[in-house]
Amino acid sequence: MPTALFFELNDEKKQTIITAGLSEFADYGFENSSTNRIVKKAGISKGSLFKYFPTKEDFYFYILDKITAELISGLKERANTLPTELCQRIIAYSVLEFSWYIQYPEKSKMIIKAFAKSDTEIYKKTLLKYGSKEQDLYYWFMKDVDTAQFRWDRQKTLEIIKWFLKGFNEDFLSQIQIQGNSDFETIRQEYTASLSEHLEILKTGLGK
Repeated sequence: MPTALFFELNDEKKQTIITAGLSEFADYGFENSSTNRIVKKAGISKGSLFKYFPTKEDFYFYILDKITAELISGLKERANTLPTELCQRIIAYSVLEFSWYIQYPEKSKMIIKAFAKSDTEIYKKTLLKYGSKEQDLYYWFMKDVDTAQFRWDRQKTLEIIKWFLKGFNEDFLSQIQIQGNSDFETIRQEYTASLSEHLEILKTGLGK
């Protein structure tokens, strides 16, 4: 987390440092990012950066906290536009999320790199830090969804869908990383088409 010195900076200087970090982490992820490149972009010394953030990891999670909070806030603002039928809601939610990605491509690149499955220590820490938030967000968006068409009770149905989405999204993020594709409109189309197909298979198995 930032030190008190960081918050003493004027807003423009703080934003310059954040923008430099975001650009670096979006392009290189945490493991391959360079504090030398960050301070060069920000126009500060490396000593100054570490006066503001004790470690690169502190800086990384500070920025990731900010942009994930922005994403969640943006999604919640439009939650009332989502349909109540379960599968339709999941598809509509994915469209909302990708609309945000298209609007904020650099922030989205950092989020995708952060949550793409890997064996790194930073990924393990990311899961520990955000795992419960992700689950809370899922149940928040599903709080008024209609599950009457499914044979199992509401909680079991939502849990099964949650497990499916977790695996589906992990695989999809990994594919994006391998392909190196940053065209979020194309990614959105591929994602929603594949998600719709898999949900239909799941729905057929779950439906009455």
